[in-house]
Amino acid sequence: MLALGIDPGTAICGYGVVEQSRGRLIAKTFGAITTSPQALMQDRLLKIYNELDAIIKNFQPEVMGVEKLFFGKNATTAIPVGQARGVVLLCAAQNNLDVVEMTPNEVKLSITGYGGATKEQVIYMVTRILNLPEPPTPDDTADALAIAIGAAYEANSLARRNFLET
Repeated sequence: MLALGIDPGTAICGYGVVEQSRGRLIAKTFGAITTSPQALMQDRLLKIYNELDAIIKNFQPEVMGVEKLFFGKNATTAIPVGQARGVVLLCAAQNNLDVVEMTPNEVKLSITGYGGATKEQVIYMVTRILNLPEPPTPDDTADALAIAIGAAYEANSLARRNFLET
């Protein structure tokens, strides 16, 4: 099974594709879609959409994990993140992908076993779980891989429940 994780943002939109096979998780691809702050917002969103659509068409994941919108101390940053998140969800819908939405604490719990884990702990666990030679950068990419891992776990859990109910 292939799971795509997205850490939405308009400046940096992290992505990661992981494959779950025989109880192991393997990173197939990961990185960040970046846009210029000088570009018009509609052009930035279009770039995110086009690059994400190409990733989906190339890897054909079965599920997409997306971080739920989290309002921190600065609500103004939530608006562009929400715009990027909308583009990501549209891309998922147009490609008939199941979507698993996770809060930051749910992602941390899934990866580290503790919902209050630090960013460093998440990065460490992503690196270990995927057996990467070095920690993924930027942080948005590590977050996207963590979301992909969490989505893969969640999709398998749902599939198991559905199987047992039949």
